[in-house]
Amino acid sequence: MSLSKDDLADVESLAVELAAAAGATITASLSRTLAVKYKASDDTDRPWRDPVSEVDGAVEVMIRARLADRFPSHDILGEEIAERPVLNGDVIWSIDPVDGTTNFISGFPLFSCSIGILDKGRPVAGALWCSTSHALRSGTYHTRLGRPVSFDGTDLDSAPNPAVRNRLVGVPKGGHAHGGVFDTRQTGSSAIECAFVAAGLMSAARFERPNVWDVAGGIALVLAAGGTVLVGDGEGRFRLFEGFMSGPGAARDPGEWRRPLIIGHEATVREIAEREEARAEERGETV
Repeated sequence: MSLSKDDLADVESLAVELAAAAGATITASLSRTLAVKYKASDDTDRPWRDPVSEVDGAVEVMIRARLADRFPSHDILGEEIAERPVLNGDVIWSIDPVDGTTNFISGFPLFSCSIGILDKGRPVAGALWCSTSHALRSGTYHTRLGRPVSFDGTDLDSAPNPAVRNRLVGVPKGGHAHGGVFDTRQTGSSAIECAFVAAGLMSAARFERPNVWDVAGGIALVLAAGGTVLVGDGEGRFRLFEGFMSGPGAARDPGEWRRPLIIGHEATVREIAEREEARAEERGETV
């Protein structure tokens, strides 16, 4: 670990502050028409699948400026800006300024600003401002290593209601996956699904090949909530996630990492993994 207990408290505090500031910027923009561009896509059937709004860029610029002032020795890995101020640094801030941009620009109220802090590739703190929450309002879910998940400063009890038998699971393509065993949802925001899993609103979520900025902060939340995180090892199995730079599916740099991921309550996560592994084995594929 490069970060001490006091360091962790400091980075969580700043992450919460930045996530809340991002949320205020995002909310204020909803009253006007936004400038929107689209990233280049090889998908000829869906050339408009990856939009970027003016708010995405403005939020990331704001966060980067604050980090450069407060923690100049820390690296930054963001979705919209390629600059890496301290390449190969031990501490990396992973930022998705607006996760769920398609939802955001369409006025569909499920989106998030996701901030995760990695120490040598391991998620150790996170702050996710979400447009909605278990409290039916916007706010920030946050945590740091050794602490529970909190929502706007109040510790959260995410224990599921034992009377509810059906399990909500976020999946990449929606519909009745896994033979209809679970009630599936597709929210359009990986960060929102991570936060909802950590808050106990969803039993699990399955991601196809997310980028680090999609899930870094969310993994910190899920682990703090006592959840399980499994990663595809590239050899046909899901294994316990150890970090973006160590363990199964590791990369030399978090920016290069893209692996299948399952997060959530252990029993649900392992059931999904077993089904995925069996299906892959039948097809001669790997996960």
